[in-house]
Parts: sequence; structure tokens; C-alpha cells
Amino acid sequence: MSEAEDGVQCVLDELREARVVQRIWEHDYTVWKPDPSEISDRLGWLDLPETMVPEIPRLEAFAKSVRSEGVERILLLGMGGSSLAAEMYARVFGPAEGHPRLTVLDTTDPTAIAALTGSLQPDRSLYVVATKSGTTTETLALFRHVFTTVSHGASLDAVGNRFVAITDPGSPLVDVARRHRFRETFLNAPNLGGRYSALSHFGLVPAALLGIDVGRLLESAARAQHRSAPEVPTHAHPGARLGAQIATHARQGRDKLTFLLPERLQAFGDWVEQLIAESTGKEGTGILPVVSEPVGSPVAYGTDRLFVRLRSSDDPEDTAGVAALRRHGHPVLQLSLDDRYELGGQLFVWEFAVAILGALLGINPFDQPDVEESKRQAREMVAAYRRTGALPACENVEASPQTLREFVDGAQPGGYVSLHAYVPPSATFARLLRDLCSWVRGRTRCATTFGFGPRFLHSTGQLHKGDAGRGRFIQLTCDTTCDLAIPDEAGSSRSSISFGVLKAAQALGDAQALRNAGRPVLRVRLGRAPQEQLIRLLTELRVPHAIGGKNVDG
Repeated sequence: MSEAEDGVQCVLDELREARVVQRIWEHDYTVWKPDPSEISDRLGWLDLPETMVPEIPRLEAFAKSVRSEGVERILLLGMGGSSLAAEMYARVFGPAEGHPRLTVLDTTDPTAIAALTGSLQPDRSLYVVATKSGTTTETLALFRHVFTTVSHGASLDAVGNRFVAITDPGSPLVDVARRHRFRETFLNAPNLGGRYSALSHFGLVPAALLGIDVGRLLESAARAQHRSAPEVPTHAHPGARLGAQIATHARQGRDKLTFLLPERLQAFGDWVEQLIAESTGKEGTGILPVVSEPVGSPVAYGTDRLFVRLRSSDDPEDTAGVAALRRHGHPVLQLSLDDRYELGGQLFVWEFAVAILGALLGINPFDQPDVEESKRQAREMVAAYRRTGALPACENVEASPQTLREFVDGAQPGGYVSLHAYVPPSATFARLLRDLCSWVRGRTRCATTFGFGPRFLHSTGQLHKGDAGRGRFIQLTCDTTCDLAIPDEAGSSRSSISFGVLKAAQALGDAQALRNAGRPVLRVRLGRAPQEQLIRLLTELRVPHAIGGKNVDG
């Protein structure tokens, strides 16, 4: 037995002796903290494979009615836990034949918003407004914009019939949906957090609209629930074992959980990234999920990596790359997903594993105390704009290889570098960011991550401020060339702020929140043509892919 496996067995023994699995099923909040706040009311995910079954007929009937009306596009407005599961289902399964396509809008970039909303035909589209609290700034701003856009020349009933709400009982969105005559409002179970809601209405309403068999998905989750029951021995419990493996390696310094996923499951990586980062990154600890970093040679990595490979029965037991990682001494956990519908079970296992991980790290995995700091800073920036007509000044640097080299060279072994791109999100820009990640890793051997702002604030933002503080952050911004007004009210022409101002305020607010937490931040301005500027920067850094070669480390 290896040292790591011996450590896992010891941790499982600790969990067994403390009856951790049984106490989680008993909703015993002392598994994590002596105070029940944001724990006792966050354990409803344990029962979703059962409690959502009676909702299946309603979901299927709703999806059938939408399809019968010729709806071809669904636009989901949401952030973080209210949108990531929907996006995962859309990308892993795609729409069934004859069902509408689903797109998630989770940005405040005006260029991206205009491009997406302008391409939709209102009479062939359905708009899903998803927010647990009913107060999410970005989601409500997007709703007001979309509602106002499609309301021209149409009756309130006709417009409202194009909108659907998913929210908690009693949230402000319930009243908004009633006043604007939404077609349907789905009230979610209030006793679970957003990142634990993939098997709730937040995930299953979009899944049903896509034509996914939600009953089959819940059956998969129910099988995982059965394998995770309180009477199952701890050493055979899938969530306990996975949590113990991650915690054991983290205690040995391997706290960069790096996912090796096939292209068809990349969206699962985005979902699990939020689950891990927002659950564990607090009180000076945390597990960094790395989900979009290009795969490199074994020598490209430091000794702080634990790899997770999700494979199907059609995939080889070990690829050449995975075998090389093992030979070099990097631990690799192998998980199987032989059928897409087994995703339901995989989600439940990971939720349980992260709950176990929280207990082992001594933290509450269900709260997010540092997320509010970025929001507060952004609100202050917006308030300053309303008072003075301008946002507060903040130091920026022009994109240059020397500045970037000097900043990343400050990364220490065991640290990481994260790129925050406040630019129009696109697949092309994501590929360029991955190229930059490869260059950073090749120069520092540190883990690298990236995210589009403000989307990442709702997934990894908590970890960035709440972990051990070994991250370095590069914020990439661009000039707003085509702005959009945010209506003060849905259907109104009055506006006191634009999406461009909101996006800039969020970038400024997050940079300030990071600095307040003692994190080093470099703000790089990419100007009016951010994609071209980033290509130029990569070329000057001699990143091969950017100048026509292959993507390699160096």
C-alpha cells in the first residue's frame, strides 16, 4: 500500500469513528461548525433524487407545451449556481431532436449581450430568469434589458408569456414574475445553496426543455444516493472515499485538483470548479480546482498536483499522457462515466465528497463569506459613478511582455496564477487565454486558471479571497466600444447606468477586494481590440500557438 493510500485509509477510519457520514444524513451541523447558520438550511441536496421525482410530470408537460409552440431558442439569464448546471446539461447532452437550443447569458459585457440578444426572434424564443435570491445584480439587469427589448409593440401578456422564473419561495423575483405576467414560476426548495442545486429546478427545468430524460437523470442520482446511504460502510462510501483522497493529498501539499476531461465533459469541469472553489476556499485554506489548463508534460507540473481523470468505458485505461504523469510520480484518480445519464450520480457523489472535504478541512462548505466583499466594492464604485458621473481611477498597465514576466516571476512554488478576463467572452478568446496559461505554467511550473468576468466571481471568487493567499491575479480589461443602457425598470426607457459601467465597476471592485485581502493584482488594459492585443502579446512572448505553431510549454 502506498503512503498516500495508507493516509486515505487513516482518514476514512477517522470519518468512521466520528460517524461523519451518518451525522450528515442526520443533518447534524456540528459535523462542520458549532453554529447551525448556513448549514442546517443548506442540506436539502441530500434528498433531491427523491423529492424532485414528483416534479417530473410538471417538467415534462411544461417542456412539451413550449415545444408545441415552435420555440427554437432558450436564453437562460443567471449566474453561478443558477446557470452552471443548465449550461452543463446543454453542452453534455445538447438538445434532443425537435427541442430548442439553450444558451446561457451570464455576462455584463455589452458587446456580448447585444450580439446574443440581437440574434433571437422573440416569437421563437423563451427567456428563463434564474436566481435563488431573486436579487442577483447581473441577472436582474439582464432581465430588464431583455424584457424591454422584446416588449416594443407587444402587450404585457404576450411579452410575459415569453418569460419563466426559477427562484426561491418569497424572493423578490416571485413578485416581479407576477407583475410582469410570466408564463411560469418554478419555486425551488429553499434549503440548498446554488452550487448544490444541479438536481433541483435550477438544473432540471432547463434539462427538460432540452428534451433530456429528467427521470433517468434522477434515477442515476438515486443510485448514487443509495450507495451513499448512512448504513454503507465508510470505506465503501463513494463520496467519503473521494473526499478522503482529496483531503489526504492536500495535507501532503497537493492542493491543486487538476481535472483531465474529454471535450464532451468540459462543462462538468466548470460545474465542479464552482462546487470546490466556493465550498473550500475560506478561513485560509482551500482546494484549487484546475479545469481548463492545457495538458502538459509531467515536468511542467510542480509537486502540488492531484489529477482527476473522468473516463468512459470506450476510453483507454491509461493514455500516454496519464501514464507519463504516473511514472513521474503524480497521483491520478480515475473515475468512470460510461453513460451520459450517469452524470446524475456523479453530481451527487461530488456534492457529498465536498461536504466531507469541508468537515476534514474544518470549514463550513455551504457559506461564501468573501463573495460579498467584491459585491460591496462594486456597489461603492457604482455609487461613486452616480455621484460624480465617473468611476474611481485605478492603476492600469499596457500589455507588455516585460510587465507580465516580472509579475508572474513573483509566483512561489505551491502558488498559482489566475487570469480574470473582463472582455467579450468567446471560444476564441478562451483558447488565447489557455495559450497564456501554458506560457505562465511553463515559466513558473505553477497552476494556472482563467475565467471571464464577472462570471468567475460567482464560481471561484470566494477561493481567491479566502484561501491561503498564494495566488497572483492578472486582470485583463478592455475599452467599451458599444455600450448598452440598463433600464431602471423592465419595459422602461429610463436608465441611470449602462452595462459597460457595471462591468467596469465589477472589475474595479474585485481588484480592490483582492488587494484588501493581501493578494497581488496586475491590471492589464487591452484597449479597444482585446483579442488582437492578446494575440500580439502572445506573439511577443513567443508562445508557439499564437504564431502558427503548436501549443507547448516554454
